[in-house]
Amino acid sequence: MNCYHLNHLQYLETEAIHIMREVAAEFERPAILFSGGKDSICLLRLAEKAFRPSEFPMPLLNVDTGHHFPELNEFRDRRAAELGARLIIRTVEDALARGIMEQPPGQISRNGLQIPTLLAAVEEFRFDCLIGGARRDEEKARAKERFFSFRDSFGQWDPKNQRPEIWNLYNARLNPGENMRVFPLSNWTETDVWEYIRQERLEVPSIYFSHKRNVVRRGGQWVPATDLVPPKPGEPVGELVVRVRTIGDIISTGCVESPAANVDDIIHEIAAARVTERGSRADDKLSEAAMEDRKKAGYF
Repeated sequence: MNCYHLNHLQYLETEAIHIMREVAAEFERPAILFSGGKDSICLLRLAEKAFRPSEFPMPLLNVDTGHHFPELNEFRDRRAAELGARLIIRTVEDALARGIMEQPPGQISRNGLQIPTLLAAVEEFRFDCLIGGARRDEEKARAKERFFSFRDSFGQWDPKNQRPEIWNLYNARLNPGENMRVFPLSNWTETDVWEYIRQERLEVPSIYFSHKRNVVRRGGQWVPATDLVPPKPGEPVGELVVRVRTIGDIISTGCVESPAANVDDIIHEIAAARVTERGSRADDKLSEAAMEDRKKAGYF
């Protein structure tokens, strides 16, 4: 098909497939970060289109904080099995037990503990490239990142010293111990992701759609009422019809009141939204530099 006749989604798909094939050609030990979230679901469809009928030339990798939504982990395991893909899971719990890092006193969220767990997995399997589903429209730090994001031997990212990407030419050269993060969905938006899910008829975890859940109002948003963070004395628990827009640690993932029961409903809801997608993630509200600081330290 002539590239000048591609529609918007076809262009994004073609661009992403090209990038995934570049990774397969340039790196010896790449992996795809797969959480079961909507962005990584799109990555798996793109991998199918890039590499089928052959097997995926790379495994799937997930860092499990131990605070994931059960619905997400069930979907992750089932989808990997359906595709016949190798799924590698490394847990924060195991990393703590092995002394890779320590949980700071009083800190409940384990989002930050994903960093040393991920870096340990990179070292264990000698991965030289990780493909992730981050998009530039998510927030400011991600907007600074290029398709091929170089990480030094400590897994760190320097936003002021990135490699140029002129005419879609990517510099994949690495010295021993260095690493590359690659983001094929960089130019996609939240709406593009859901339109692609609709176009490809992709299954997504049920928590993306409206459902009843016990929640508490905390930090200006609804958060799940769980045993991990039980309601405070006098804090009312309500059962609301909610859904999640972006999924992370169950402690920091906010819910939005929503009647959206299908993908079309979600697309219409996003079009009218006045809050950003990651505006419902408490861990990103700590400071404007929160995500950038974590990425510099080795975050996804």
